Amino acid sequence: MLLHGFHAVTARLRQTDGTVRALYADAQRDDARMRELLRLAQRLGVEARRVDAARLDRLCPNRRHQGVVALVESRPPSVTLEAVLDRLGDAPLLLLLDGVTDPRNLGACLRVADGAGVHAVIAPKDHACPLNEAAIQTASGAADSVPYVMVTNLARTIDALQERGLVVIGTADAAAQTLYDVAIPPAVAWVLGAEGVGLRRLTRERCDHLVSIPMAGRVASLNVSVAAGVVLYETVRRRRAVPGVPA
Repeated sequence: MLLHGFHAVTARLRQTDGTVRALYADAQRDDARMRELLRLAQRLGVEARRVDAARLDRLCPNRRHQGVVALVESRPPSVTLEAVLDRLGDAPLLLLLDGVTDPRNLGACLRVADGAGVHAVIAPKDHACPLNEAAIQTASGAADSVPYVMVTNLARTIDALQERGLVVIGTADAAAQTLYDVAIPPAVAWVLGAEGVGLRRLTRERCDHLVSIPMAGRVASLNVSVAAGVVLYETVRRRRAVPGVPA
């Protein structure tokens, strides 16, 4: 699998040691960013091959590779739901995606989840995007830092989370409560659906609360990754305001 660009390649070098098989760098680029990447690769024992831009263009046609391309092993198998649940602390924060099939949306959600400190992103095996090359590239390294768990049945997974004491909050455009009205407990799992379709019926019925994100303009809804950023960072904001709750 090929990764390109400084964000994705640097993250793979730092987070998943030993999986970068070949690193190609533009021989004409010698700025601080490139030198830093080359020093990191040297420290990790990864040989960087300086090549011309034409070769990089052939490796990643029609991509903005920024002069950096890496041949990497596929990401290790995703961790199981049981493993994720067993290592959750006192204030778990999870993101569940119901019906998100666009790999770029998945990658953007993983990137937001990493920034907000989410412990895992969970999605059903059916009606969801696998962790493919496009999703990994869009995630800019977050695919290596946030576990992505694909489960057989999302509704039963919600039941299991609730048995562990997590409050499950779903987003729905028609919900009576808004994000700013609902109490967000320390142990919470947010559930977001795909644009347009939203949450499936069984998923919606399993949620402890349904909330909407207030929309002041003419657009009816947000992209799922943007919505994830809104609800997750509102959760982080409230946690910061409560002493003793990890942010």
